[in-house]
Amino acid sequence: MILLTDVHKTYRDGKVAVPALAGVSLTVKAGEFVAVIGPSGCGKSTLLNLVAGLDRPTRGTILVDGVDLTRSPEGALSRLRRERIGIVFQFYNLLPHLTARENVALPLLLNGTPTRQIASRVGEELEAVGLLPRADHFPHELSGGEMQRVAIARALAPRPALLLADEPTGNLDSTLGGAVLALVRRLNRARAFTVLMATHSPEGAAVADRMVRLKDGHLEGP
Repeated sequence: MILLTDVHKTYRDGKVAVPALAGVSLTVKAGEFVAVIGPSGCGKSTLLNLVAGLDRPTRGTILVDGVDLTRSPEGALSRLRRERIGIVFQFYNLLPHLTARENVALPLLLNGTPTRQIASRVGEELEAVGLLPRADHFPHELSGGEMQRVAIARALAPRPALLLADEPTGNLDSTLGGAVLALVRRLNRARAFTVLMATHSPEGAAVADRMVRLKDGHLEGP
C-alpha cells in the first residue's frame, strides 16, 4: 500500500540546508495500522505530507496505492487525495460556517458524488462515529472530541484506501484522545483501510499494529 525507498527531504532556510528526513525507507501493507512516533520536530508531519502528495521528496521514491508520487503530475496527485486518501489533522480543520453534516458531505461534493448517494453516505459516516444526532450542529456547538470525530467521518466519507492521521489526539485530553483512537482502530478493522498515524504519544501508538520511531530524520524499527 505504501512504499518509501531512501526518502530524503531537505528544506532551505536562506543559505542553510535543513534536513527533515534523511534516508527513510518504510513499507506499510494494505489494511495495516502503523504509528510513527517521535518528538516534535523529528519529521513526522513531513513524512505524512510526502505520503499525501502534498510535498515532494528531495530524493528517493514514494509509492502509494500503486501510484509513484515522485513522478505523477499535480493533477494526478489531487485526484489520488480526493479519491483514495483521507487526512485527519490535529486541529480538525472543519469549516465553521458548515454543519457537521455539511462538513462530511464536502469531499463527496468535490468528487461529484450523486446527491442521493451523498445524503446516504453522510448519514452512514456520522452514525459510524456516533454523531448522527449532532448532524445539524455547527463546529462551535461541538466538543473537541466531537469535532475530531466529524473530521474522521469527513476523511472516511469517500471510502479511501488510506487514512493519514497527523497527531489526531494532540488537541484532546487523554480520555477523549483514547476514545478517538479506539474509534479509528475499530473502523480500520471493520473496513480494512490502511492507517499511517503520526504521534508523540506511546500510549496513542499502542493501538496500532506496529510502531516505528522517527528520530532526527531517521526511522528506527521494523
